[in-house]
Amino acid sequence: MIFITAKFQVRPEDADRWPQITADFTAATRKEPGCLWFDWSRSLDDPDEYVLVEAFRDADAGAAHVNSEHFKTARLTLPPHLVRTPKIVNFVIPQDDWSALGEMAVPGSD
Repeated sequence: MIFITAKFQVRPEDADRWPQITADFTAATRKEPGCLWFDWSRSLDDPDEYVLVEAFRDADAGAAHVNSEHFKTARLTLPPHLVRTPKIVNFVIPQDDWSALGEMAVPGSD
């Protein structure tokens, strides 16, 4: 799978509305057949920073995502709400789901 984490520094005046600003993009991406997950979190240390954790089945799914109409729209509509260009970490890894964090195993939870 392609595993991506990106940090978005949102303009302070838009930070509380970021989930609504990205709602259409998020919903459309989650409906893509190759999207495994697409989840936003807000930083505990910086209320203007959001972190996106996303994964796609394979390179074809990743290509379909970046060539989709909703991605093209997001490239135009999201940057005006940002302070700077988002930062990204992108890896291809040989798995298709989250692994258990064995060091913090909870008995009987699996």
